[in-house]
Amino acid sequence: MVVGAFPAAKLGILAIKQISKPIATLLKNNAKQSPFFRRYVCMPPAQFYNWVEVKTKMWSMNLGKPVAVPPLNEAMATELGANLLGEAVIFGIGAGLLIWEYVRSSNKEAKKEEDIRIEKENLYNSLSDLQFRVEKQEAQIKTLTRHIADLDSKWFFTKKITLQRTSLDQNIIDIDVENEVKSETLIDRSIFMCTKMLF
Repeated sequence: MVVGAFPAAKLGILAIKQISKPIATLLKNNAKQSPFFRRYVCMPPAQFYNWVEVKTKMWSMNLGKPVAVPPLNEAMATELGANLLGEAVIFGIGAGLLIWEYVRSSNKEAKKEEDIRIEKENLYNSLSDLQFRVEKQEAQIKTLTRHIADLDSKWFFTKKITLQRTSLDQNIIDIDVENEVKSETLIDRSIFMCTKMLF
């Protein structure tokens, strides 16, 4: 995986150099026409790059510290500065695109996380609401159960009274029937006795 990355990096550097050539040519033409651009824009990065390159080569070859790095002549500095600026422009555009893509994907990820957070919050609120409703309904069920038990006890009591009343009414009816029968019997006897006396 790492071995494949180095050829890709080399290919990317080569692509940057190839794309930056027209920009470097444009910058060289501009440097030839404008002494200010040549002296203050193209040459300083080239001289700095030359100084860093010489110091790095001396340090990597263990040749000691050079006392003074000879500056490049104006033509070489202009050429090198134009190439460096062209590559810097292409690199800046590429880096800008990468940063823009990173920011865009970060914003997209942040929005997705925010949506997930809002969805979780809505689910939590819904669950809390459902829990509150269940607790309220449990309280109502307990109240209704208590009322039903009260009504059952009252109904049982009234039923018992009604049954007692019914049995009392039945006894009264039975007594009435007996009295009626007795009275009928008495009347019949008295009629019988009267008829017997008469005849």
